[in-house]
Amino acid sequence: MRTESPPIVRLADYRPSDYLIDRVDLNVRLHPTETRISATLALRPNPRGEAGAPLHLDGDDLALLAVALDGQPTAPGAIELGPLGLTLHRPPQRPFVLSLETQVNPSANTKLMGLYRSNGVYCTQCEADGFRRITYFLDRPDVLAVYTTRIEADRDEAPVLLGNGNPVEAGEAGPGHHYAVWHDPHPKPAYLFALVGGRLGRIATRFTTMEGRDVAVAVYVEPGKEARAPYALDAVTRAMAWDERRFGRAYDLDVFNVVAVSDFNMGAMENKGLNIFNDKYVLASPDTATDTDYANIEAIIAHEYFHNWSGNRVTCRDWFQLCLKEGLTVFRDQEFSSDERSRPVHRIAEVRTLRARQFPEDAGPLAHPVRPQAYREINNFYTATVYEKGAEIVRMLGTLLGPAAFRAGMDLFFARCDGTAATVEDFLAAFAQVSGRDLAAFSRWYAQAGTPTVSVAGRYDPAQRSYTLDFHQSLPAVATEAAGGGPPQPLVIPVALGLVGRGGGALEARSDRVRDGVFVLEGESDRLVFTEVAAEPVPSLFRGFSAPVKVAHSLDTAQRLTLLAHDSDPFNRWQAAQNLALDLVTARARLGAPIEADAGPEAAALAEALGTFLDGEALQDPAFAALVLAIPGDQEAAQEISTNVDPDAIHRARWTLRAHLGRALLPRLVALRDALAAPPGSPFSPDAASAGRRSLRNAALDLIAAADPARGTALAEAQLREADNMTDRLAALAVLTLLPGEARERALAAFGETYRGEPLVLDKWFALQAMIPEAGTVARVRALMRHEGFSASNPNRVRALVGSFSLNNPTQFHRADGAGYELLAETVLDVDSRNPQVAARLLTAFNTWRMMEPTRRARAEAQLRAIAAAPGLSPDAGDIASRSLAPARHHINT
Repeated sequence: MRTESPPIVRLADYRPSDYLIDRVDLNVRLHPTETRISATLALRPNPRGEAGAPLHLDGDDLALLAVALDGQPTAPGAIELGPLGLTLHRPPQRPFVLSLETQVNPSANTKLMGLYRSNGVYCTQCEADGFRRITYFLDRPDVLAVYTTRIEADRDEAPVLLGNGNPVEAGEAGPGHHYAVWHDPHPKPAYLFALVGGRLGRIATRFTTMEGRDVAVAVYVEPGKEARAPYALDAVTRAMAWDERRFGRAYDLDVFNVVAVSDFNMGAMENKGLNIFNDKYVLASPDTATDTDYANIEAIIAHEYFHNWSGNRVTCRDWFQLCLKEGLTVFRDQEFSSDERSRPVHRIAEVRTLRARQFPEDAGPLAHPVRPQAYREINNFYTATVYEKGAEIVRMLGTLLGPAAFRAGMDLFFARCDGTAATVEDFLAAFAQVSGRDLAAFSRWYAQAGTPTVSVAGRYDPAQRSYTLDFHQSLPAVATEAAGGGPPQPLVIPVALGLVGRGGGALEARSDRVRDGVFVLEGESDRLVFTEVAAEPVPSLFRGFSAPVKVAHSLDTAQRLTLLAHDSDPFNRWQAAQNLALDLVTARARLGAPIEADAGPEAAALAEALGTFLDGEALQDPAFAALVLAIPGDQEAAQEISTNVDPDAIHRARWTLRAHLGRALLPRLVALRDALAAPPGSPFSPDAASAGRRSLRNAALDLIAAADPARGTALAEAQLREADNMTDRLAALAVLTLLPGEARERALAAFGETYRGEPLVLDKWFALQAMIPEAGTVARVRALMRHEGFSASNPNRVRALVGSFSLNNPTQFHRADGAGYELLAETVLDVDSRNPQVAARLLTAFNTWRMMEPTRRARAEAQLRAIAAAPGLSPDAGDIASRSLAPARHHINT
C-alpha cells in the first residue's frame, strides 16, 4: 500500500492534459486472482497542451504484461515504470495507438477501488482515481473518451456480464466461458467506467422516454433477494419521469442497470448506464427495512440517476469542481423527494442533516470551501460541505433568480456544456446570461469556508407605523483563509421573510426592497424598513431556511411561541420549537444543573404550546408533528455552546427536558399513540402518509418512556412483539436501549438471534447498541466487534458499529477518561491497513475535538498524534490526521 505523503494539488496550478484519448477498447478476462485487461487507447496530442511533452499514464498496484505503440513493441528505454504510473518519453506528435496489457488480483483488493470482488461478484469503483488500478490511463476527469468493453468470464462463476452503455453482442468464448460486449457512445471520463460480473438475480421493467426511446430498466441483486428490489426499480422509473417533467432531461441509452453489492465504500456510483449501489440503498422489505430506509433508497436511486446529466453528460473539469456535479445533483434529488413526499417535512430533514454534518465540519479543523483551493487526497473531499452546502448554494441561486430564470439557466447550462468537462464558472455564466444578473459576488459562496452568522435586530415605531430590521453578516476565521488571507468578502444572502401578528396571521406591510417575499442582504450590513405596519410584529426570518447561515436574533419566549403557533411557514414553526428547546438545554448544560433539577417556567411554556399544537394539528400532518416534538440532539447543543463543551452536562440537560415534556404531555401522548395505531391486518405501505403516522406514533412512545420508564418499557416490549414491520420494531427496540435493565438485554438478544442471517438488519442492531449513552458502551462495542455478524472488512458493518459510536454517542465517544477516543484510534489503524478510505472517514469523528473541555481535548489530541505518527499510515488517514492537528487557521484545503 502506498504510504508516502502525496503532493499538494492546487486549483491555481490546473492545466489541460498534454494528450487526449478519443477511444478506449478494453478486453477484460475475469479471474478471481489473475484478471487480465487489454487496453487499446487511441491518443492524440492536445492542442491546448505542451507540445512534445512526455505522456504520463497513472497506474496503481498494476502488473504490466505488455505494451505496444502503433502495434509494435516499444523500444528499450522508451517507457519508464514508476510507483505512480507509466511514462512514454517521446510520444508521437500525431494520433497514435497505445496498447497495454495489465493484470490485477480482484480478490486481494480490500481497498474496494478499481476492480474487486464482493461476495463472489466482480465489480468496480473508479471515482475518484480507481481506474488507474485497472489499467494505465490519463485518470483525470477532463479526458473524455468513447468506451467499448469486452468482458469474458467463466459462465458458472459469472453468468451475468454488465458494462457501460448498450449491449452489442454476447456469445461463447471457449469451453465453459462466455463474453459480452458493451459500447457507450457518450464520451466520458475514466471515473465513470464500470463493469460487473457474477451470479445475480434480476427484476426489470421498461420505460418510454419523452423522446420515444424504449429503455430496458433492471435491478440486479444477490440471488434470492429479488423480492426486495421492486421499490428501487419503481424509484428509478419515477426519477426518470420526474427529470423529464422538472428539467426536461431524457435518458439517452437503451438500457439502465442498477446493481447492488454488499461491499462498497460509498452509497452508490453513477457509472454511465450501470449504477453500482451499496445494497443498503437498494434492498427493502417491510420486515427488513424502515421507513427511513425506503426514503433513502428513493433519494439515492434518484440521485445517481440524475447524475446522468449533472455529472455524466456534463462532467467536471477537475476535482476542484466536484461540487458542480454533487451539489447540483443533491439539490435535484432533494427536489425530487420533496415532490414525491412532503415538501415542508423534507426541507426540515435536509436542514437537520446540514446542521448535523456540515455545520460542524465548517466550524472545525477540516473546514474547506465548497470548491477547495488545494488538496492532498481528493477522496477526503467527498464531504457534507461539497454535497449539502453545495446543494444549498444552488437552492439560493434559484431563490434569487426565480423559477423561470432558474430553469432557463439550467437548460442553457446543459445545452452549452453537454459532452464537456465544465467548471463552476461555466455553471454560473449560464444563469448570468439568462437573467442579466452579475453573479460575481454570489460566487463567493464557492470560495469562502465557514458558516456565516447573520445578526438581526428589529424595532417598531408605533408613531410612524414602521418596523425596521437591521442585518449584519459575519464570517469565521476560516473564511479569511479562503479569501487569500485578507478579510472575508460579504456574501449574497437571500432572506425569505414575513411579519406575523402577535395574535396570529400575517401582518400587512410595505417595502420596495422585498421581492416575492425575499430580501437580499449583499453588504456586510443593511437596513430594511417596512411601512404601514399596524402593530408590532414578530419577524419570521429565513423562511424555508433560505440560506445556510446561523441566525442571531434575540426573540423572547413569547415571540417564539407566536411563531410556533401562527407562522404560515412550516419550517419556521418547527424552528421556533427547536430554538425554545435548544435554549433550555444549553442554559442548563452551562450551569451543570443536576438531572433532578426543576425544568423551570420556560419548559412549562414550551410544553403547553406543544400540547396546544398536538390537540389542533397532530393528526393533520403527523410527520410534521413528529418533527416538532423532537428535541435538538446533543451534538446540536454542543455546536451552540461551541467551547469547553461537557457532553455529559448536555446529555443531562436534554434528558431532563425530554422527561419534563413527556410528563406534561403524557395523557395526550398516550391517546395520540392509540389513535395512530394501524387497523389490525392492514397492509404495510412505505408511502409518505403512512410513514408519517408511524413516525408520530413512535415519537409519542419515546416521550412516554422518558416520562414513565416502566410504562414505556411495557409499551415498547408489546410493540416489539406485535409489530408487523421493521419501522415499528426498531423504534420499540430503540426505546428499550435507553432503559437499562433485563428487558433491554432480553430484547437485544432476541432481535440479534432473529436477524442473525440479515446483515443489513444486524447493522441497525449494531448501531442501536453503539449509541447507548452509558459507561458500559465502550466494552459493549468491543464485544460486538467479535460478534459473528461483524466484519472489519465490510464498510457497512464498520460504519454501523464504530461509526455510530463515534458520531452519534457523544457522551461515550468523548468520555473524560479517553476510552472512546482509544477505541476509535485502534479501529482506524486496523481498518487503514485494508481500506484507507473507510479509515479516513471514521477519523473525521475527531473533527470536534477542539470544542471539548480541556481534559477531553488533551486526550483526543493525544490519540490524533498517535495516529499521525503510526508507521505505514495511508495518505488518506494521514491527511485527515494532519489537518485535524494543524494549528487553527492553517489548513491546506482553504
